[in-house]
Amino acid sequence: MKKILVIHTGGTISMTADSSGQVRPEAVNPMLAVSPSLEGVELINREPFHLPSPHITCDHMLQLYGLIREMAEQIDGVVITHGTDTLEETAYFLDTMAIPQIPIVLTGAMRSSNELGSDGVYNFLSALRVASHDKSADKGVLVVMNDEIHAAKYVTKTHTTNVSTFQTPTHGPLGVIMKHDILFFKAAEQRVRFDLKQVKGLVPIIKAYAGMTGELFSLLDPDQVSGVVIEAMGAGNLPPEASRQLDKLLQRQIPIVLVSRCFNGIAEPVYGYEGGGVELAGKGVLFVKELNAQKARLKLLIAINAGLSGQALRDYIEG
Repeated sequence: MKKILVIHTGGTISMTADSSGQVRPEAVNPMLAVSPSLEGVELINREPFHLPSPHITCDHMLQLYGLIREMAEQIDGVVITHGTDTLEETAYFLDTMAIPQIPIVLTGAMRSSNELGSDGVYNFLSALRVASHDKSADKGVLVVMNDEIHAAKYVTKTHTTNVSTFQTPTHGPLGVIMKHDILFFKAAEQRVRFDLKQVKGLVPIIKAYAGMTGELFSLLDPDQVSGVVIEAMGAGNLPPEASRQLDKLLQRQIPIVLVSRCFNGIAEPVYGYEGGGVELAGKGVLFVKELNAQKARLKLLIAINAGLSGQALRDYIEG
């Protein structure tokens, strides 16, 4: 008998639509009453909080990490039900922590429990199947939605309402859920992991745009921010006036991490004009490979709280 820890946190999967069509949380999470019959599987339910996912913070993510670590010796896998707006961030955060080498799966729903075609219970059952499958162990944190299995590092929400919203650009999913089996056709890469007790600091995300000047960067107080993530253009470029304003932050040893605002591809220093990636890298801006801005922010926060600086910080951020 496999014991699966089920952690319910809220989100659309636990909400209902009222007569006017507004989707709201229930006072009691209806997922607590859902217990799919799965042969050879015993569920251990926990509900540390019951929140819409835009309310989730790093402290909540740390709470989930602590619960998993606390229960690790008693369980064979974990399923977390979660709102979809920040699901990929919680998944990435947990995937960067010192988690046990058991299947850890996040899932959610795009349609509330009383909507026609609700996908919550089906996704929950699919997640339980993956979490209890022998081949799912030691693959890092997984996201299971709409019959697909995705790696936490790469998956992202791509549509506001579509049930197939979670996709992995460039790579595609790690595997698929069949009627009677689970098929993995890719392996998740190894991860540098940290055992943190707190995550503190302010790391804003600033998106580049045509005609951008330096005002947004000049508004940042170097005594208040721990770092900055820039969602730059193309392969990693900024308008020249915006690029010039970075010097003041870099002189104060504020780490600046760059990703691309493009949906696919990798940010890298290619262009040699003013504001181009080559100049930015030369100034000390750090280029992140294959993470979107919200995950790059978490990566930088985790690195700072782990005490990384200088070359160690560069190696981790750019690795």
